[in-house]
Amino acid sequence: MAPRFDFSDLWGKETRRGTPVVVKMENPKYSIVEVEEPDDAFQPMEKSRGKNAKQVTWVLLLKAHKAVGCLTWLATLFWSLLGSVKRRLSSTHPLGSERLGRDRWLFTAIKLFLVASLVILGFELVAYFRGWHYFKNPNLHIPISKLEIQSLFHLLYVGWLSLRADYIAPPIKALSKFCIVLFLVQSVDRLVLCLGCFWIKYKKIKPRINDEPFRNDDVEGSGSEYPMVLVQIPMCNEREVYEQSISAVCQLDWPKDRMLIQVLDDSDDESIQQLIRAEVTKWSQTGVNIIYRHRLVRTGYKAGNLKSAMSCDYVEAYEFVAIFDADFQPNSDFLKLTVPHFKEKPDLGLVQARWAFVNKDENLLTRLQNINLCFHFEVEQQVNGVFLNFFGFNGTAGVWRIKALEESGGWLERTTVEDMDIAVRAHLHGWKFIYLNDVKVLCEVPESYEAYKKQQHRWHSGPMQLFRLCLRAILTSKIAMWKKANLILLFFLLRKLILPFYSFTLFCVILPITMFVPEAELPVWVICYVPIFMSLLNILPAPKSFPFVVPYLLFENTMSVTKFNAMVSGLFQLGSSYEWIVTKKAGRSSESDLLGLTDKETKKITRAVSDSELSEISQVEEQKKQSVSAKKKTNKIFHKELALAFLLLTAAVRSLLASQGVHFYFLLFQGLTFLLVGLDLIGEQMS
Repeated sequence: MAPRFDFSDLWGKETRRGTPVVVKMENPKYSIVEVEEPDDAFQPMEKSRGKNAKQVTWVLLLKAHKAVGCLTWLATLFWSLLGSVKRRLSSTHPLGSERLGRDRWLFTAIKLFLVASLVILGFELVAYFRGWHYFKNPNLHIPISKLEIQSLFHLLYVGWLSLRADYIAPPIKALSKFCIVLFLVQSVDRLVLCLGCFWIKYKKIKPRINDEPFRNDDVEGSGSEYPMVLVQIPMCNEREVYEQSISAVCQLDWPKDRMLIQVLDDSDDESIQQLIRAEVTKWSQTGVNIIYRHRLVRTGYKAGNLKSAMSCDYVEAYEFVAIFDADFQPNSDFLKLTVPHFKEKPDLGLVQARWAFVNKDENLLTRLQNINLCFHFEVEQQVNGVFLNFFGFNGTAGVWRIKALEESGGWLERTTVEDMDIAVRAHLHGWKFIYLNDVKVLCEVPESYEAYKKQQHRWHSGPMQLFRLCLRAILTSKIAMWKKANLILLFFLLRKLILPFYSFTLFCVILPITMFVPEAELPVWVICYVPIFMSLLNILPAPKSFPFVVPYLLFENTMSVTKFNAMVSGLFQLGSSYEWIVTKKAGRSSESDLLGLTDKETKKITRAVSDSELSEISQVEEQKKQSVSAKKKTNKIFHKELALAFLLLTAAVRSLLASQGVHFYFLLFQGLTFLLVGLDLIGEQMS
């Protein structure tokens, strides 16, 4: 028989303990609930009593207080934003607007689109108030009988509807479909690059040095096994960064008798020339093999400077040349990590290192640039280097075999992208490239929008110039057919021409136009889902930048106007396609250990020089401090960005009237982004 568990007696004993208490209730209020099932007893009971008036009043007062606090916070935030905008704009110089020059054609076209959109919006508003137009219905009734025409204005409105449906919508649809196809093709290319990068990470593929190429002797002594290396530092009016770059290069861990440093100064400011010459003199006193070169005639920009330096007779004794721009600060082991890859690889022409940025967290502009450049180095350069042995030379932080430069024709002055030019010609001559993602060289990214815009204009106009010049050479070269296809279709057309074309045309021209031509409206996935997915792919190499995915998407569309203008200018030789403007540097300090080492070396230099030289150096330093005295920083007004801002905001109003949610928000935030950029409210101000 199963045991019986009965606790009723125990409970009874517990309840009978102690003194009994009698509770008397006057006017008890109770309710009887009929329980049909066991679970019904646990259901919440309906409250029969409501809140009294005092409780309702307090609840309303609390909600009102919270609402007022929220509105106050928003008003304070908006007021502070307006204050910062006012302070930035108050510093705008009367002549601080962007000089359009011969690139005025794009600004004129944008203004025409803006005027047309305003006229059409006003036209439709008048028709709406007269009862002829319905914003939410694109399939409007078009009168076919003259009796239905009420007035001359009504006749014009009907004519506009017919013109829009029969003649404007079809070409816009065709162009939008063409741009969407290009967009999807470029998205597939970006996805394939990311998959290639994942494969490299998964398989841990990277260039390796098989054995120890050089003995670990004291580099101060004679290192006969070390090859002769020429190090070049081209610069032009680099007042802010010349000192730290020369200091970093002079501390490279390489036998001093096997290395020569050339400081190639193209500065046209005599005070800067004196500063650089004095810095070279200081390091020369410590036994560093360093020379100063200055060209009287600055032709060919950086390519002309490098070409002039390579024409010296003593260059014949050197086997490799390392190039660093003025803001680059290599680590002391840079040459020992790059030069050994050339050993027993006679067909290797270039070893490229990765850039790292000392000011990537300086402001929003530098953070967004870091996303693009991380994807370029981590994905594009690495994948092309592993699978194709070819990529575009970045112009700095790389080591060339001098024989490869000579066989490829040397530095040419025909474009503003001399680095890409020499890389393409070396590839056509059969030379291979290696990219080292683990070797990083510190440098800067532009901190002001003006400097960044000029840099991007040169980076996107130069490739189109080069494409025109070397297309015939590519077609007639002896390399494999798939390499020719990669150069023409992927390297030049897809990544240099198609990307800025569809980005500007689709999101800055077609999208706002379709708000006034609803028959050609773009689907939501084109303007929302695919761009966000592609932006997430771009941010993968910089995972800390995920919170900036939306600003990155909007800013990339904003930069498309500059890239499109540069692409067209370079392709058709319009405007300032051959203009070289040195990117403005801020002179941000690098790592603390490099600064400490620089101070240590400076003290050593001071003990090595004579009194006369020390006094001369002191005068130069005093002159440098006076020249770097505070200059007033000014804003600039960028006309094309402002015109596009008003065009997109006008289209946003039209989208709001038509209750198009996703289109409205995209146009609104994109227009505000163009407005902020056009008023130079992103990044630092220029002095």
